[in-house]
Amino acid sequence: MSSEDLEKYETEMELQLYKEYRDVVGLFTHVVETERRFYLANSVDMKVRTDGGEVFFDVTMSDAWVWDIYRPARFVKNVRVVTFKDVNIEELPKPDIKLPESGDFGS
Repeated sequence: MSSEDLEKYETEMELQLYKEYRDVVGLFTHVVETERRFYLANSVDMKVRTDGGEVFFDVTMSDAWVWDIYRPARFVKNVRVVTFKDVNIEELPKPDIKLPESGDFGS
C-alpha cells in the first residue's frame, strides 16, 4: 500500500468515525479528553493522586465510547486512564424535550 493509499484509507476511516460519533454523542453525558484518547461516557470519576511528589490523574469511566479508528469495538463497559498529563472533562448539554401539554401528539 502506497503512502497515498494509506493516507486515503485513514481519511476515510476518520470520516466514518466522525459519522459514528455524530450518531452516538446524544447517548452520553460527558466528554473526556486525555493526551491519548477522546471518550464519551455516562459516568466519570476523577481522582487526583500523588506519588513521590508527582501529581497524576486517575480517571474511571463507565458506559463509554472511545474515539479510535483502529479499535473495532468502540463501546466499552469500563475504562480506566492513569496519566500525568492534563485531563479535560465536560458535561454535555442535554436539549430540553417539550411534550405537548394537551397530550395530543398530532393524531
